[in-house]
Amino acid sequence: MKDDRVYLLHILECIQRIENYIHPGRDAFIQDTKTQDAVLRNLHTLTESTQKLSDKLKASCPEVDWRAISGFRNVVVHDYLGVDIDQIWHIVTVDLPVLVKHIEKLLHP
Repeated sequence: MKDDRVYLLHILECIQRIENYIHPGRDAFIQDTKTQDAVLRNLHTLTESTQKLSDKLKASCPEVDWRAISGFRNVVVHDYLGVDIDQIWHIVTVDLPVLVKHIEKLLHP
């Protein structure tokens, strides 16, 4: 089992990639399926890493809805036809910046 720190850093790396991909803005994201695919792939990878975090670490940060992140992983992997691009945009522009703050706090207590 890897150290929680490795997974936390990987989560931040995925978020950084997503931020780079969506930098051109919402309209570009909505029109570009390659960017959508890249964002979804990194969201999938990010959620996989959150599932590998220890229960102890997750309990130390109850502000993060770890269960919802895990549930989102199931949508991306199993219900890909039901993915709502507007919802994805909301997640990457509203939810991920909040998650970054929590992850950084866990990395640098």
